[in-house]
Amino acid sequence: MVTHEFGGDWTSEKLACLGEYLHAYTQILRKNPKAQYLTITYVDAFAGTGYRSKPRIENQDALPSMDFDDADGQSYLKGSARIALEVEPSFHTYLFIDKNPLHIQELERMKLDFPFKSFKIRIEQAEANIFLKGLVCARTDWKTNRAVVFLDPYGMQVDWSLIESIAKTKAIDLWWLFPLGMAVNRLLTRDKMPPEEWATALTKTFGTDDWKREFYSQTTVQTLFGIEDQLCKRAEFDIIGKFIIDRLKTVFTAVADEPLQLCNSRNNPIYLLCFAAGNPTGASTAVKIAKYILERRSSRS
Repeated sequence: MVTHEFGGDWTSEKLACLGEYLHAYTQILRKNPKAQYLTITYVDAFAGTGYRSKPRIENQDALPSMDFDDADGQSYLKGSARIALEVEPSFHTYLFIDKNPLHIQELERMKLDFPFKSFKIRIEQAEANIFLKGLVCARTDWKTNRAVVFLDPYGMQVDWSLIESIAKTKAIDLWWLFPLGMAVNRLLTRDKMPPEEWATALTKTFGTDDWKREFYSQTTVQTLFGIEDQLCKRAEFDIIGKFIIDRLKTVFTAVADEPLQLCNSRNNPIYLLCFAAGNPTGASTAVKIAKYILERRSSRS
């Protein structure tokens, strides 16, 4: 078996939140007479293999390495794709996307475990940003379709243009595992602007370069050569988190104000689990449910 090496207590927390929400989502829509004509879909844009196991060190080109604590898990556990397939009432369709051909093979094998749902499952080997924007968001009739999209990248693979495309449908509820400390905070150098390549990656993630103004400030310092102005990073985790939530609010109908901060075994923040709702009719209910789930999980940490 090819395993998806991504796990730990924080992973269990994010998957528990997702599973609770999916269960509530399908129950509400299946019981609502006005929603009977809708086709509901679960979309997992970085689906992995359906299982997760011991984490490994991930490198992302020229960006800082994304490392994990070896104590963050050993056993094979259910991943998001399998959790979604176990939810009852079920979704009408499932879309699993992953670039890795070995992950695709395992997802195909996973279908054998769900013989009564296999015809509902679509598996695509593709780049998530391109596939979701061009072949899902842009080409689906959202008058008769609704979806929950789960974005669970390894780092900063999600472009803001994808977030905008998802929000524009006015029909998708989004769960996004935002790489707070795993990637973003690592690119924010302390006493100067990040190098150009890192800055470009940050702007693609946020969809704006306003992060420069929000995360950095000028300060006056005494040096051997007199008083000088110096650029200083002021962005702590809470400032970064507020910034991405405010960004989501610019495109989505409603957003959960308090995302769940997920920490590794050393208690270092690595992700924010964010929720946003696109459909104006159901957004308030969706956010109310998500907030309840997120707040309850947060109180346990």
